[in-house]
Amino acid sequence: QVQLVESGGGLVQAGESLRLSCAASRIPFDIYAMGWYRQAPGKQRELVATISGSGSPDYANSVKGRFTISRDNAKNTVNLQMNSLKPEDTAVYYCRVLGSTYDYWGQGTQVTVSS
Repeated sequence: QVQLVESGGGLVQAGESLRLSCAASRIPFDIYAMGWYRQAPGKQRELVATISGSGSPDYANSVKGRFTISRDNAKNTVNLQMNSLKPEDTAVYYCRVLGSTYDYWGQGTQVTVSS
């Protein structure tokens, strides 16, 4: 079945950067939009950024100008470059296939930003 594996999370201080990656397998990757979501403790999961199959990005207002989503269709990966991190960015980050008949999610990677 489809697999999505996130990596790159960790503990950083406010103002620092992290780069998350999501590797997809067993899916025609280039035809699907992909999304990054996050869920903080006690909060609902929220959309962070999306990218179309051809590479057009879109961002939540809370991360616009700080985060950059990108994809490499040759490597079946979608990345999230996170700069100027804030404590409120602390969450588990998930990648998701968008527009598929089935709802595919990765297992998540923890990002913790200390003040």
